[in-house]
Amino acid sequence: MNLRRQLLLVSLLILVLPWAGCQFIRETETALREGQQEMLSRTGQAIADSLSAFHSEFKLQNEPNRLGTNQIYGHPLSRPPIVDGYFDDWPVDSRSLSQLADAGNNIQYIAALYGNYFYLFVDAADSNVVYRDSAAGNAFARYSDRVALVSATEPGNIVTFEFLPEAPGPLVPRRVSAGNISDERRILAHWQDTPLGFRLEARVPRQLIGDRVGLVVINTAQRENPGIRLTSFTGDLPGPFVAPSPLLQSSIEGYALEGLRLIVADRSGWRLALAGEINTSRSASREGDATSGWLRLAYRALLEPASEPALPELDPSGLESGALIQQALDGQDAVDWFRSSRTGRAVVGVAKPVWSGNVQTGALLLQQDTAAILSLTNAALARLVSITLIAMAIAAAALLGYASWLSFRIRRLSSAAEKAIDDKQLRAALPSAGAKDEIGDLSRSFSQVLQQLGEYNEYLRTLASKLSHELRTPLTIVSSSLENLEHEDLSETSAEYTARARDGTERLRKILNAMSEANRVEELMKHSEADLFCVDKVVSSAVAAYSDAWPDRRFDYRGTTTPSMVAGSPELIIQMLDKLVDNAVDFTRENDEIAISLSATETHYELRVDNPGPPLPENMRAQLFDSMVSLRDESHGKHLGLGLHIVRLVAEGHGGSVSAVNRDGGVSFLVRLPKATESG
Repeated sequence: MNLRRQLLLVSLLILVLPWAGCQFIRETETALREGQQEMLSRTGQAIADSLSAFHSEFKLQNEPNRLGTNQIYGHPLSRPPIVDGYFDDWPVDSRSLSQLADAGNNIQYIAALYGNYFYLFVDAADSNVVYRDSAAGNAFARYSDRVALVSATEPGNIVTFEFLPEAPGPLVPRRVSAGNISDERRILAHWQDTPLGFRLEARVPRQLIGDRVGLVVINTAQRENPGIRLTSFTGDLPGPFVAPSPLLQSSIEGYALEGLRLIVADRSGWRLALAGEINTSRSASREGDATSGWLRLAYRALLEPASEPALPELDPSGLESGALIQQALDGQDAVDWFRSSRTGRAVVGVAKPVWSGNVQTGALLLQQDTAAILSLTNAALARLVSITLIAMAIAAAALLGYASWLSFRIRRLSSAAEKAIDDKQLRAALPSAGAKDEIGDLSRSFSQVLQQLGEYNEYLRTLASKLSHELRTPLTIVSSSLENLEHEDLSETSAEYTARARDGTERLRKILNAMSEANRVEELMKHSEADLFCVDKVVSSAVAAYSDAWPDRRFDYRGTTTPSMVAGSPELIIQMLDKLVDNAVDFTRENDEIAISLSATETHYELRVDNPGPPLPENMRAQLFDSMVSLRDESHGKHLGLGLHIVRLVAEGHGGSVSAVNRDGGVSFLVRLPKATESG
């Protein structure tokens, strides 16, 4: 893994910052929620204390029934429906319809209030609707399908309003009270047949309704059969009529702040007052959240716990049976957190019992969403995310830039170190040597090593010249002494030793001459002036001489068809070619062909010498043209390996290069010389 990727991974540690920020925001949100819960609890207690003054509005404080048994609830209406036997114009949810006891889903009804009127709607399933036959007389009138609204006052005065239709359409109910029967034309009613049965819709003046209200439905299959009597109550007396209290409603509306809903229930759980709204609609959620969708998702994932139960909606029947309000109806304070299934917001609920002295009259439920907390935490989260993203981008860019700069310095140092030693010279100066960091220390260490290596190479390069100069005089003395010794009378053994010494001095002289030749060529390359000459003529004349020098070898030369001008020294070119041909002759046998060719490229002339023989070892190809490197075996005599070194010196001295490659059955040497113009 490179340095940039390593530093990029290190930059991921910056993610600890937003995590810590989220933890701080989470703790802040918890503290805000606890504060909101405490404030709502205190507010609820104050409102519950104020409601104790309206104990007369809680009509069921002494009623033993719980959970609305035998009772009819009057739903408040926002507008009056048309009395036509249809339910579609009622401004209430269809789930508000209650089921008549013992009738299952066959009979549903709803009672409502608007202004000074009591509204009733009944939907009954009846496969055979039996209408009243007015011609049969009163004795048989009761044997027909009918609906009765039973009203009673506390002393026990019972009044029954009977709806006996003779046919679908409007009808006038009968008023039955203490055995007296009369038409009640103040009541507007409409009977409507349906494919499944019948519907009844009625509007009754509020003053005709007593404190207790019950519903009776009589279903008969034929006029001779009294039928089945189904009621909303048990016994002879209907249950108390429950309706929202305008006084309680007005008393809590002043507390209904934005996002706060208040519910007042009696001892049976019936809703007596409702004020405020907790913004559970999606449109309100979108309007309340100015942040983007991804931020809300991040908020819910990082901040808000998702373990709250779903927020219970208002019971359409008007009977509140939630756990919180039931706990308050048992006389205990209750608090819990919910989550709106529509908006996803958290909602806190607080329930308080309402007392009148030592008697509990009802319960108060307060529900408030966390729009304010959500706004604060969303704003904090938005700032945190924005600042964190900017900080991470800056840090990542800085680390990436720093890593790129370090990588560039290291790559530059590596490249300079690789190129410090080439075929011509050694460069000890490396980049970043003046830097005060670890890379600078590394560069200075490399430079010191390269400088020492350069000094050692310079010593080796001049060693041959020094040895040649220092050994020549002692060698001359030894040679002259051996010559003088040969003129003396020597024994056969002494003469043999003298001959051996003579051969040794000759070999030393050849070695010194070869070393001197390499040094002389190097000096000539430094100080000789470049002349323009045709390399093709020089090579062709030299090849002609090689045929005379080695008659047991065959030489084949192919030159260029155009003048091939080179700037340099023709004598050195011939000397270079001599070394190549001498090397080729040493590795060939009698009658082998040595091919020499000269060709032109766009910028260079290529002089090639091909000879059969053993291939070059792969591990020695890079060192073949170094000084004192030889691949000859003992059969070719003693060699210092300076011939090919001289070839390289001449080629590079002319601005060219030399290389050797293996080919099928032999070796090919290639010398590349740059072209020159006639003008020089």
